[in-house]
Amino acid sequence: HGCRQHGIPLIVANARLSARSAAGYQRVAGLTREALQSTTVIAAQAQADAQRFIALGANPARVRITGNIKFDITPAADLQQHAAALRQTWGAHRPVWIAASTHANSTDSEDEQVLTAFAAVRLALPDALLILVPRHPERFAKVAALCRKQGYNVRLRSEQTSCDTTTDAVHGCTSVARGRMPEATIFIGDSMGELMLFYAASDVAFVGGSLIPHGGHNLLEPAALGIPVITGPHTFNFADISRMLLEADAARQVDNAAELAAAVITFLQNDTLRRATGEKGRLLVEQNRGALAKLMAVIGECSDGK
Repeated sequence: HGCRQHGIPLIVANARLSARSAAGYQRVAGLTREALQSTTVIAAQAQADAQRFIALGANPARVRITGNIKFDITPAADLQQHAAALRQTWGAHRPVWIAASTHANSTDSEDEQVLTAFAAVRLALPDALLILVPRHPERFAKVAALCRKQGYNVRLRSEQTSCDTTTDAVHGCTSVARGRMPEATIFIGDSMGELMLFYAASDVAFVGGSLIPHGGHNLLEPAALGIPVITGPHTFNFADISRMLLEADAARQVDNAAELAAAVITFLQNDTLRRATGEKGRLLVEQNRGALAKLMAVIGECSDGK
């Protein structure tokens, strides 16, 4: 309202509106309508988002469909080089799967389900390594303790030690005691800003927040790297992305720990399937790039007073 009063263009960028959120806004329909009509442009991700904004009172002439800027993800040029170096410390010969952005609530824990799945994976592939990356830093220590309690040999990213018996320590580390350490079974990603690196160094990716009703996380990050994606059923925060990946056969949806284990084992045991599935995801991301350019065009129009 203040922007409208002062003639300041207001753009809702990369706008997504779920059916659940739309129902919530409908409870205060008058306030919602006034707020939406104060915007200059709503740059919606998809047709369904645009329709929900319009149904709540947005001016149809001010709603554009620009796509999802998450598809414009661009991995760093040296990412694969760093990933290959990290993979050496994990054991280049070992099959590796990552469970990323895991969550827990008052009644359920994705980490518990992942560890249940990992036990089954280890029966089929005894030398498999699990990369476990809890979503929130305050859970790092708790998840590591849970893994150790279940008998797993755990390494932390912060320790900068090798997961493989063939390597003493990560290059450049000065804090590691000399001598060979036993092979790790679980690597905890207790760092910030390195998830894309962990994805690039893995063979298969499970993206968390989806086995419990949290809503999921960005499936496009591993897909952009050509890594097969596994997700649980609760992906309402990324519904369109999840649907597109599943329809393109670039992802697998599982409902529980047993299905998660089966999917991981299938991908790790079948190189051809793993590469083909990963390539489908990479192509899907590539084919849907361009949302950022469309959004910048909208911003340019508003800046020009159009």
